[in-house]
Amino acid sequence: MSDLPSRAVSEADYMLGRDGDGDDDAIGQTIMAELPVTISLPRKKDTDKTPQQTIDEFWSKFTTKAPGKATTVIPSNEYAERAARRSNKAVGTTTQASFEEAAAVCKAKVAKIVKECRRVNQKYRDPHFDLELDLKWGVRDTLEMLCNMQGEKAGSGFHPKSVKRVTDVFDVPKFYIDGPTANDVRQGRDGDCWLLAALCTLSNKPSLIERVCVARDEQVGVYGFVFHRDGEWISEIIDDKLFLTKPDFDESVLERLLWEDRERVDSEEQYRKAYQSGSGALYFAQCEHANETWLPLLEKAYAKAHGDYQAIEGGFTGEGIEDLTGGVTTELYAADILDKEYFWKEELMKVNDEFLFGCSTGMWGAVWGERKGIVELHAYSIMRAVEMDGKRLLLLKNPWGKFEWRGPWSDGSKEWTAEWLTKLDHKFGDDGNFWISYEDLLRKYQAFDRTRLFGPDWKITSIWTTVSVPWTLDYHDTYFKFSLAKTGPVVLVLSQLDTRYYRGLEGQYRFELNFRLHKEGEEDYVVRSIAPYRQTRSVNVELELEAGEYTVLIKVNATRDLGIIPIEEVIRNYARDRRDKLVAVGMSYVFPVYHPHGLRRGPDAHSKGKMVETKEEKEAKKAAEKRKADKEKEKLRKQEMLYDRDSHYLKVKAHQKLKEKKEKVKAKQKAKKAAKGATSEPQAGIEDKKVSETPAPEDKTSDAAQTGENTKAAPEIAVSTEPKVDDGASSSKPGESETKDDPSPEAKDVPPPATEAPEQAAEGEEPKTAPAPPSEPQKQPAEEEKEAESSDDESTISSVSDMTEREWDIRYRRRPRTPPPVAPQPQQATAEEEDEFESNPWNAVATVGLRVYYKVAEEDRDKEIVKLRVIRPNPYAKKGGGESESEGEEGEEKGKEGKTSKGLDVDDSAKDATLEGDRDQRRKSIMSSTRPAL
Repeated sequence: MSDLPSRAVSEADYMLGRDGDGDDDAIGQTIMAELPVTISLPRKKDTDKTPQQTIDEFWSKFTTKAPGKATTVIPSNEYAERAARRSNKAVGTTTQASFEEAAAVCKAKVAKIVKECRRVNQKYRDPHFDLELDLKWGVRDTLEMLCNMQGEKAGSGFHPKSVKRVTDVFDVPKFYIDGPTANDVRQGRDGDCWLLAALCTLSNKPSLIERVCVARDEQVGVYGFVFHRDGEWISEIIDDKLFLTKPDFDESVLERLLWEDRERVDSEEQYRKAYQSGSGALYFAQCEHANETWLPLLEKAYAKAHGDYQAIEGGFTGEGIEDLTGGVTTELYAADILDKEYFWKEELMKVNDEFLFGCSTGMWGAVWGERKGIVELHAYSIMRAVEMDGKRLLLLKNPWGKFEWRGPWSDGSKEWTAEWLTKLDHKFGDDGNFWISYEDLLRKYQAFDRTRLFGPDWKITSIWTTVSVPWTLDYHDTYFKFSLAKTGPVVLVLSQLDTRYYRGLEGQYRFELNFRLHKEGEEDYVVRSIAPYRQTRSVNVELELEAGEYTVLIKVNATRDLGIIPIEEVIRNYARDRRDKLVAVGMSYVFPVYHPHGLRRGPDAHSKGKMVETKEEKEAKKAAEKRKADKEKEKLRKQEMLYDRDSHYLKVKAHQKLKEKKEKVKAKQKAKKAAKGATSEPQAGIEDKKVSETPAPEDKTSDAAQTGENTKAAPEIAVSTEPKVDDGASSSKPGESETKDDPSPEAKDVPPPATEAPEQAAEGEEPKTAPAPPSEPQKQPAEEEKEAESSDDESTISSVSDMTEREWDIRYRRRPRTPPPVAPQPQQATAEEEDEFESNPWNAVATVGLRVYYKVAEEDRDKEIVKLRVIRPNPYAKKGGGESESEGEEGEEKGKEGKTSKGLDVDDSAKDATLEGDRDQRRKSIMSSTRPAL
């Protein structure tokens, strides 16, 4: 570290832009040459700020100035870019179309693999989800997800001992034995009871489970499944390898020694039959029948679709049913049911028809209460609902296959008679199936997952967008609009991306969704979504809507967990050591789903949120850039004019000083000669003639002294008492230099090179770079000699007090912008502490989508009933001009007015302050347009 200059810089020199050594170098230049740029002073508390200023400064640091989100996390993002370039227009289609397309793609994949394997006489081995390679080499990519928790390491607690194919585990393997049923389901060592409960629920409705597995070749060992994901169906291909609980006979010395403690006919074969044969040998889910295979293979396909077995631990039955059926799940709470009679007749009694139901208890997880055999924090399936002989009873299923309800109507309770056993076709046994009364169901279970199923008479239109979520919770400026051509039942679903598909890369923010529906022309909203406590993946509302135009305002609540590592750090942590895992998860994070016919209804994952500028937005952006350029040009013109006027004034003043100086020198010379006496009259005449005919040396160097260059002297400029005001039309710009080849009249007024701008006189404008103050003219040797001879006379240099007020103003505007440096003490030479909110600001960005389900008649199948679009604020639109949307333009003022009037909910305490008029008018503004939710 270099030392500071030892000389002190006076305040006067600093104000004049001098560094104290007699020349006119800008002080800032001297400092840059001698001060190290690494010096920073410790932060000092500003006691002059008001509390409001302190708060405003905090919020300015709290939120990032450039909100954004990573949409690609792996190098190869060609597919995501291609998806972003496609049309953002929402296309309506039947709810079955997406499934049929995904099923067709899945069948084509399986057929191609089968053909390939038969060609080389090899069974299929899945290179992207190879259990055997994973276990033998200890990679654990199929078992463990990427860890993104601070201070923790990846680990799942899963410890399978071996891997074998289905044909090596099952003696006579059958995918289905009497079809898939709830009694087949047995949970393994994975915490996916929610998924298995969903499968139990699906088994009540024929063909629901069968259509999930759309293609298979058991001899080759390849299976194709389809799952519903973010509003689209996707396909997944797996091989038939499964994890087992016991190691192979030859690979475990301990197991072999224990087994061979006595003589056996064939120890290895008996070991295999005892520990590695049948469903009971599997590490994860298993069927009740020893030779049935559909459940463990479906669970494996579902785990692969989400990355690994750990990723499917913990969840909700309703979400599992959505993923397996494409339905829409609503989270209901027993305490919130308004009409229990309606809930029984119109909802529970329609189980396995229009709805599927799951239930759970102990949702808060705070304490373990006594619920007579019902396991808390565990998912159950509602299999049947019957009303018979004045009794309302429901059949429930525990996916564990054991642990049942011990209250009224449980196995062996006093309520059972031979007649009731026959009517309900029930058999006692600890198999996980039990009956419970409607009253006890509402008393013992706190939450219900109701999934609406869609038949071929339903259509869907969807679109996605990305919003920056502020810390302050409010409805966003980005919203959805749709038009409904016919009155009918509608299901609105606002959803976010399913983060389970890319666990480890979900980021620090957790989002909760809400929306509000408005009808065009009505002041109050139609209905609001009810935010769920647990299932935050989506919110929905089901109601009857009249034909018309509707607006859906969205409200996203973000919470941040600093204990989670940001995405960019996770990528750095695993890019070297777990490349294959990072690529696999990154593909789910990024890549899209395509329509087979080339139409994009909505890409998958974060490529959905990529904004593609519309024609209107491009035009508005171009106009905004032009306005900005025009403004900067006008500002520059004013600065240049001010610069030219100031430079001209200083030149005139300098020229006047030089002229006065010459006259003083001549007067001194004449005075000296007069004092000595004229000894030779002709010689004196010759001297006077030389003085009069020869230009003063100052004239030749005046301009060069100002520009700092040894160039040819420009013609002498006219002297006036006031500087001439230039209109800027012919003035030269700073930085242009006089040249010998350009003796034009304009060249003589070229200002000196800019070192710092004069401060802009107009209020609110920033100063530009301006030249340093002109230095004193250089002295010729003859003149210096003459001045030396007259050193006892009056000084020829003007004092500072001779400067005019305007000269002081110009000097002030050209002063250095940095304060004079102070040499830091050794103990003060510490790095400035960085503000924690400035270094890691709030940057919550969510990708959300709206799906509109609507029922259509047969004759309306080919008609466009719903037109859906996203309206987002145009950052380039001129204030008071227009707001661009994906399908057109609307006035910005109109949008602002609508947003202001709809910004607060009716039960928001702050809404009272926004009401206008007298008491009756205020009451009318709340009551007149309110409509009940259906």
